[in-house]
Amino acid sequence: MRHLVDAVLCVHMMRNLCWSSVTERMRPGSAAVFLSLLMNVSTGQTLTCPQKQYQINDRCCPMCPAGGRVYADCTESRSTDCKPCPEGTFMDHPTSRPVCYNCKSCDEGSGLKMKTSCTIVSDTVCEPLEGFYCSDSRKDDCVEARKHRRCKPGEYIREHGTSSTDTVCSICSDGTFSNGTFPSCQKHTQCESKGRELLRPGTETEDAQCGGLLLHRTVLINFVVVVMSLFSVLLVCYLAWWIIRLLISEVIAAVLYYQEGMNSGQSSQQSLMSDDSKESKDETVQDPVLVQLLDPDKLC
Repeated sequence: MRHLVDAVLCVHMMRNLCWSSVTERMRPGSAAVFLSLLMNVSTGQTLTCPQKQYQINDRCCPMCPAGGRVYADCTESRSTDCKPCPEGTFMDHPTSRPVCYNCKSCDEGSGLKMKTSCTIVSDTVCEPLEGFYCSDSRKDDCVEARKHRRCKPGEYIREHGTSSTDTVCSICSDGTFSNGTFPSCQKHTQCESKGRELLRPGTETEDAQCGGLLLHRTVLINFVVVVMSLFSVLLVCYLAWWIIRLLISEVIAAVLYYQEGMNSGQSSQQSLMSDDSKESKDETVQDPVLVQLLDPDKLC
């Protein structure tokens, strides 16, 4: 080592004068090391370690593999001492760090859930909850999630939301409606075509409201008209029968009165006329014309 120090001093002081004296005193095999060191010092370069190694002072130590951490740096007599990452930590690449990374948690309050649990070589992988989509992702891991949009009344769901995309809504066209949960707008019910009365026209958010069947309404109206017509006919028949019966009664009374007057003038034939009067009276009452006139069933 003293020879190397002397060589470095010679570089800065008397390069050509001391070159021969230093090399003469070196042990066999030291010339290559001396030459490499001399070139680095003369050009101002520092020590560069190969891939998967790290520098400690003037040495290059092997890195610990994924899933481990550096417990003790290497020395001239031993390699780097590595320890596995403790539970709840990980290391996903070769490292010179003495501490592993902490495993993250998936926050349900932020719309995330665990997709893959943490191991010593990989961090926890999160994904969106049902009804959420990932708005910020890094590789396969979801960092931030947002709730799917809910379509408003008058809109339909053109594209359902997924774990990576939001819901897409569109406005219903004229003559259709949606409450915001339909995958397509529905046509308004045509009440007239179904034989129903239109109570309220449809809007972009509600269907048309129909009443009772128009056929039932028509039948009911026709039934009322027929009943009223029959009642009117019966009423007319009854009034006609009542008037005719009254007239017939007056005619009969007048005939009887006339007959009684005739009978009172014939006192000499009272007994005979009395019998004839009774027979005449019976014949008058039993007259078929009068009986037919008095029969209410024959009037209408």
